[in-house]
Amino acid sequence: MITPDMSIASVMRLDPEVAPVFMSFGMHCLYCPHASAESLAEASKVHGIDVNDLVKALNAYFNGKK
Repeated sequence: MITPDMSIASVMRLDPEVAPVFMSFGMHCLYCPHASAESLAEASKVHGIDVNDLVKALNAYFNGKK
């Protein structure tokens, strides 16, 4: 389960093919230093998106992989 306190890098390590979900939210810098330092909540704030929407989309992606 993906949570707002996880980093982009930690989610990407679970499955690099999740990248399009991030990109659909305008988050294109998936391997930059900030990707491992910031939480999804912090990154969402910087990008002006709702972290709950991002987490919901990420969890839907991973739930679809089961």
